[in-house]
Amino acid sequence: MLGMIENRFDEWIAQRYAILWPEIHEPSFVDASVDLLTDLAGAGPALELGIGTGRVGLPLSRRGLRVHGIEISPAMVKRLKEQPGGVDIPVTIGDFASARVDGTFSLVFLIRNTITNVTTQDGQVATFRNAAAHLDPGGCFVIENYIPELRRLPPGETRHVFRATATHLAFEEYDIVRQIAFSHHYWVIDGRLETFSTPHRYVWPSELDLMAQLAGMRLRKRWSDWHRSPFTSDSRNHISVWEKVS
Repeated sequence: MLGMIENRFDEWIAQRYAILWPEIHEPSFVDASVDLLTDLAGAGPALELGIGTGRVGLPLSRRGLRVHGIEISPAMVKRLKEQPGGVDIPVTIGDFASARVDGTFSLVFLIRNTITNVTTQDGQVATFRNAAAHLDPGGCFVIENYIPELRRLPPGETRHVFRATATHLAFEEYDIVRQIAFSHHYWVIDGRLETFSTPHRYVWPSELDLMAQLAGMRLRKRWSDWHRSPFTSDSRNHISVWEKVS
């Protein structure tokens, strides 16, 4: 394992994934991501690293694109397979920094900040190399990730609250020396308090560009969101597309 965290996405998380993070399951949000990925994939096929419960992989497949997945959590894959069309998507269980799939793809994608689940720089570099090894020449590797919120921290502060509702409090706790952000979630579900904490290696777009270069890819395009809004100094997220050079 090259820096991938232990599998924390158990049966409890898998069954409640859409309840815990409803904002990423909004139809308009999913449709925009599927539109962009479909355009980049062309005739396909496509490989999703960290396919999870099929939030994006399933609608891509329903559009006629051949989709394969790599996923570390058997519980998440079980949930995918229980959904309509899920049995038609082959999934390899393993760490997407190193797991291999037969064949090559026109598109490889890793979305919803999942690159930060790889908690070492070596592991993130290995993920880029693994993505490139699965790409056809000219194929695209897509990452969706957030911009680290360090500039929003007051001097001496290490915590940043990124969600605060009546049922969900979430904040990051930054370890600047180790380049790790610990993500803490507190939910009220059915009258009970549920908690979930995970470490993440936060990473800037420029560092990702260097990882892509080391893997034989170059930046093709970067947007702020799935609607292809321009990426600016005020952007809090990015959708980055790298192209395999050879």
